[in-house]
Amino acid sequence: MGFPARRLRRSRRLPAMRRLVAESSLGIDDLVAPLFVRESIDAPVPIASLPGVSQHTVASLVLEAKRLASLGIGALVLFGVPTCKDPVGSGASDRDGVVQIALRQLRDDLGDEMVLIADLCLDEYTDHGHCGVLNDRGEVDNDATLVRYGEVAVAQAEAGAHLVAPSGMMDGQVAAIRAALDTSGHDDVGILAYSAKYASALYGPFRDAVDVTIAGGGDRKGYQQDPRNRREALEEVRLDIAEGADLVMVKPALAYLDVIAAVRAAVDVPVAAYNVSGEYAMVVAAAERGWIDRQAVALEHLGAIKRAGADVILTYFAAEVAEVLGG
Repeated sequence: MGFPARRLRRSRRLPAMRRLVAESSLGIDDLVAPLFVRESIDAPVPIASLPGVSQHTVASLVLEAKRLASLGIGALVLFGVPTCKDPVGSGASDRDGVVQIALRQLRDDLGDEMVLIADLCLDEYTDHGHCGVLNDRGEVDNDATLVRYGEVAVAQAEAGAHLVAPSGMMDGQVAAIRAALDTSGHDDVGILAYSAKYASALYGPFRDAVDVTIAGGGDRKGYQQDPRNRREALEEVRLDIAEGADLVMVKPALAYLDVIAAVRAAVDVPVAAYNVSGEYAMVVAAAERGWIDRQAVALEHLGAIKRAGADVILTYFAAEVAEVLGG
């Protein structure tokens, strides 16, 4: 019988037909690889809770960036792991800080072949593990932190970053960074704002990767978003765009696909999503136990993030997915 619904089955029958009528398509150009560079090590250090991911030396970081470029990946986001930490995160803006040294080397070796994104935050560099400077009550001082963010942005821009990516969720951070960049002659450096960054339980492996522990068993719920809220995310995104953000981000990705879709529908700037460390680690752990197909699940997850509306996806699966897509 000629069931009307049969036309849907016909469009799924062949791989070539499925590709022809696909409503969304994940591509290598969508991917950004997060990389970690650590001070005072002589060889890459594997991160136990992120199997397959390492803390790099500057030399091994450059080699990895070149490998990623050879796979067609056009961007990386860089996180630093300093040897010394202090209350104001001095290493984040130090000209000779680990990220600034790495950025200069990457620009020397790669030029503009890859978009170099520098994560802009203080938590990796502070001895208390918070994303900003603390006041006398042990709370994050928003305005004092904005001054530091401006200093960090200028240091990263001078070292060669194409984009700086403020991830601390401070009020007014995009405006402060834009002003600092423009007044220092770096008006060509863009801002990828972590606009809707949730106080998620999925960041554990990342904190292992950057050696961050929040002092006193504290948390960041006072400045990161409440996972129960979506409308709030749209307001945060609109504020960041008004302040000068070139791209906006939702983080994490998989548990917040509805937020990605809502942001995509509300704004016209590029939307990024971060497939975070916990999302990656769960897939890897289940695959190691033989419970799921790692590659198939990675592709399905990243495809879902793309389908929800993300133009850019930060993911620890970047290299292996690029190998599949480019195969």
